[in-house]
Amino acid sequence: MKFNDFEFSDGKNTQHGTSKKLLLLLALSLVFLTIVPLYLLTASHSPLPSPKIDTSDLRNIGIVKECDIFSGKWIPYPNGPYYTNATCSLIIDQQNCMKFGRPDTEFMEWRWRPEKCELPFFNAKLFLELVRGKMMAFVGDSLGRNQMQSLLCLLSSVTHPEDISHRYTADTAYFKRWFYADYGFTLATLWSPFLVKSRDADPSGHSLNSLMSLYLDQADEAWASQIENFDYVIISAGQWFFRPLIYHINGQIVGCHNCYMENITSVTMYYGYRMAFRTAFETLRSLKNYKGITFLRTFSPSHFENGAWNEGGNCIRTMPFTSEETKFDGYNLEFYLTQVEELRKAQKKGKKRGLKFELLATTEAMLLRPDGHPNYFGRSPHSNVTVADCVHWCLPGPIDTWNEFLLYMMRKEAWRSFYEKLQ
Repeated sequence: MKFNDFEFSDGKNTQHGTSKKLLLLLALSLVFLTIVPLYLLTASHSPLPSPKIDTSDLRNIGIVKECDIFSGKWIPYPNGPYYTNATCSLIIDQQNCMKFGRPDTEFMEWRWRPEKCELPFFNAKLFLELVRGKMMAFVGDSLGRNQMQSLLCLLSSVTHPEDISHRYTADTAYFKRWFYADYGFTLATLWSPFLVKSRDADPSGHSLNSLMSLYLDQADEAWASQIENFDYVIISAGQWFFRPLIYHINGQIVGCHNCYMENITSVTMYYGYRMAFRTAFETLRSLKNYKGITFLRTFSPSHFENGAWNEGGNCIRTMPFTSEETKFDGYNLEFYLTQVEELRKAQKKGKKRGLKFELLATTEAMLLRPDGHPNYFGRSPHSNVTVADCVHWCLPGPIDTWNEFLLYMMRKEAWRSFYEKLQ
């Protein structure tokens, strides 16, 4: 058993104490690494076909090697997805591509392989043990909800939750809460596409491309008032920042994006994007009782071709891009870098309070998946089916990889916390 990832103090008077610490660490590690895999391996398995779980990985749950899991490539994986639309009843119509007649299935037969390591398969039993008695929230727009729905389906091989949304809100379409009674685990999605306070600039009403005002120094109370007791927060935002926006700070207009008003300074959408994340991170740091781990899920690229979303654009590809077919540049890169810069600042400031801000860098992997969107094979009761959806992701589909990333990060954090308690 190796402990190369950790260093123990060395000095004239520390040899005896260090030896005791090392023996204690070895003993507790053996207990931890033995009980958990035995528990997981004796648990009931889903009767559904699913990717094979590497039990050697489970035995090493506590020793997660440092590896950049976010850089890699998609490789063929003929075993298929963890679930299907027939085995998971929680897929909403907008992402239920197979239900609405998508003719190809190859988009479900790829797996992300990091350059220098293997990404462990998602293990629902392990995930549920890590979150036992805890609360997790996805804060952001409908892509955050998309990830939560992927997670619901991934966990459905073990257990099913109760929808308790009505206990907390009347708006159960945008604010969902699920409770896993056998694990005491609450899973929520809190709708906030800008993360900060917003309102329609035009009192006549809201449309898909209408002008909106953002109050960049005020967090959206829709999530900020609810988040303090959550243990895990996955925060994200993106596509809504393309629309026309007026930016406010300290009650004053400071600029706008695509508003075309002569008396207002034109600024880029990246300015508003940066300030929104800065305010969101500062809000989390300022909440007295917030002790959770914050994950920044990075920008999710769209793949419209042959026109914009409102100009007949679509996404008809059935295979991933190779790295030679596309580049990580333009607004995808700019959004990503803006997010990461603000996260790094939050990490430094968060240390003063013992708060952890972690990176869930999904952008590079998803840039290569133009085949993973619903296109015309998703339906909403209120949508125009002639408009292709090249923003959200089919379920099952490549978005399930986001939760493989998430579980990997949670495993790392579980071991880090376990080790720190020995110090």
